[in-house]
Amino acid sequence: QVQLVESGGGLVQAGGSLRLSCAASGRTFSSYAMGWFRQAPGKGREFVASITQSRGNTLYADFVKGRFTISRDNANSTASLQMDMLLPEDTAAYYCAARIGSYYTSRAQNWNYWGQGTQVTVSS
Repeated sequence: QVQLVESGGGLVQAGGSLRLSCAASGRTFSSYAMGWFRQAPGKGREFVASITQSRGNTLYADFVKGRFTISRDNANSTASLQMDMLLPEDTAAYYCAARIGSYYTSRAQNWNYWGQGTQVTVSS
C-alpha cells in the first residue's frame, strides 16, 4: 500500500504558474504509475496527466497539453505537476493518484490510491 500527500496548491492569477507535489510513503514508489486528477465543484473527477513507473512515458488530457508537465523522482518518492499558463477554468481540487500497472489510463476507477487533494484557484 502507498500513502499520498499533496502540497503546493494556492491562489494564482490567470497566466501564472504553480507546482504541485505529491509525497509518497509505504511500498516501493517505483512500482506505481502516478497520476493527477482534478475535481471542480459540482463536477466529476477529471484526468489531468499520468506517468509510467520508470521510463518517463507520459499521458496528458488534451486541455492541459503544452501547459502542464508531470514528472517524478523515484529516489525521493515524489511526483510533481508543473502548471503554467493557468486559466480560471483550471480552478479545482487536484488529487495525486497511484496504481500498480499501466499509466495509460484516464479512468479514475482504475487508480487505486489517492491523496487528500490540494486546492488550486485561478483568478481572472
